[in-house]
Amino acid sequence: MNIPRGTYGFRFAEDKELQLCVLFAAGCDSITDPTYRWDGLERTDGPLLLFQYTISGEGVFESKDQIHHVTTGQAFLAEIPGPHRYYYDSESKEPWEFLFLLFRPELVLPHWQKFSREAGEVPYLPIDCTPIRLLRMIVTDAAAGRITDPLIASSCVYQFMTELVRLQKTTLRNRESWSYNIQRAAEFIEHNYSRMISMDQLSEHVSLSKYHLIRRFSSSTGLTPGAYLTRVRTEKAMELLRGTPLSVEAIAERVGYSSGSYFIKAFRGLTGLTPGEFRSGGESLTYRKLFFD
Repeated sequence: MNIPRGTYGFRFAEDKELQLCVLFAAGCDSITDPTYRWDGLERTDGPLLLFQYTISGEGVFESKDQIHHVTTGQAFLAEIPGPHRYYYDSESKEPWEFLFLLFRPELVLPHWQKFSREAGEVPYLPIDCTPIRLLRMIVTDAAAGRITDPLIASSCVYQFMTELVRLQKTTLRNRESWSYNIQRAAEFIEHNYSRMISMDQLSEHVSLSKYHLIRRFSSSTGLTPGAYLTRVRTEKAMELLRGTPLSVEAIAERVGYSSGSYFIKAFRGLTGLTPGEFRSGGESLTYRKLFFD
């Protein structure tokens, strides 16, 4: 991996008119020195957030009385100041090579906390995933002198944190990672959305209790079974609204709603538009399709 070695710091003047993310430092390093050691309680340059990703070799990250050997493809997340230490393993036979990003917590702390809560302090990330590709690009741009003002720096930090959270969200909703029972439940909803589906019926179909079905379905897809059903019905309704002259009442019945008024309420709750507004465009944009999570 041809990335310039070194640490690149940024100390741009604060713009009081704008709320910007603050990039503190970025870099790539290869450590073989056993004296390489950082203690989060001894540092005086905080508050900072540190994301450090291992390219090759191995380092050690200690946090909350746990010792993690951070190997290729793993990152660690550290809040500075904080009760953690990270250092080169003196027994390692190869260099610890890593990329890192240091930035202030303002504006992105909720992103950081959400990712850390869901992925853990020492997550594994494929080297070709978007956040790591972006991290490589930030370090390369820093080395080439292309991060020249606080706006560019802010964009780097915010995009990186957004992609981290997005990666975790995408991973959670990757259908291939769902258990067999959850895939069966989703398929049952997709094939039977046009009729009433009770939780009892769905849980019986996949041989799970209602409690376990809701908990597992939600953790895998990010939606409850009821919300997933509403989403499928709304997507089918959009196709009919755009592609057929059927009335709203007829479409409501076709996608599984007992009344037009209930359909309108559910459709508006998810899209922000009534079915009629979606169909005609009204005074707003005429959408072919709406995307929502």
